[in-house]
Amino acid sequence: MESEGKVVVEMVGGRSTVTRCFSKYPLKFIVPNKVGPSSTDAVWIYSLTYGGGIVSGDSISCELTVGDGCTAVLTTQASTKVYKSMGSKCSEQVLETRIGSGAVLAVIPDPVTCFSTARYSQKQVFRVVSDSSLVIVDWITSGRHESGEKWDFDLYKSTNHIFLEDDQPLFLDTVLLERGSITSIAERMQDYQVIAMVVILGPKMNHIQSLVQEEVKRIMSEQLRGPPTSLGRQIITKSDHCLMKPSFIASASVFGPKGIGLVVRIAAMTTESVYRFLQHQLACLEPLLGVSPYR
Repeated sequence: MESEGKVVVEMVGGRSTVTRCFSKYPLKFIVPNKVGPSSTDAVWIYSLTYGGGIVSGDSISCELTVGDGCTAVLTTQASTKVYKSMGSKCSEQVLETRIGSGAVLAVIPDPVTCFSTARYSQKQVFRVVSDSSLVIVDWITSGRHESGEKWDFDLYKSTNHIFLEDDQPLFLDTVLLERGSITSIAERMQDYQVIAMVVILGPKMNHIQSLVQEEVKRIMSEQLRGPPTSLGRQIITKSDHCLMKPSFIASASVFGPKGIGLVVRIAAMTTESVYRFLQHQLACLEPLLGVSPYR
């Protein structure tokens, strides 16, 4: 089933305001009157689908425009479930956004969870100007553990593109996990049950970028050299030696002119450890967004 939606956030009376909100079944947007203290100027938009997930063959397309000086959050109420595929049908979701001058957009969903045999592709395109600020969290779990499913889907593809004015590419990234004829996704992922990417971009994020970089360095230093951290580690016992396998791996690297952007990549053995990381690292966004993400 094809579905589409559009949300426009503009400055009205000095406040970020949703001036247009349209969605077609099974997509729905929920825009609460206020999230967080009244002194905070941020619009929260919850995206959800009737039935609680994406059905085989679904095609969902969304447009989001954040006007100059506005602040908006796009999030979910729960993980995005992608149900089993019927034949070779692939479910797809596309998000196109425009972020104005001095504007802030935080795309902070819960993770995608693909059921056994699911085929899913998502693409997110962000068009920014030199002083736009952006946070993207894009992550996937291995599946329904309670049903014994771990990396049992057929295809997962996630593409994130960020463009400056005149369609100048700033950040182009694609993650592809596909069932292979020689090795399964589960064999390639080994014991890791979650992969995540966090992108932090723009002048209003400079302080957060520095804090996150330092925290990633600290976490990995402890994981690889020191005693176990709160994020945990796994001990694998061999017949002749003991190998410490980090249960949480993260890397951070800058991108763009003058290092205006930061990308963090994560592989973890538990969903909870990633939630804790996101809660801690993005807590500094509370003054901007009104509420700390993933609290």
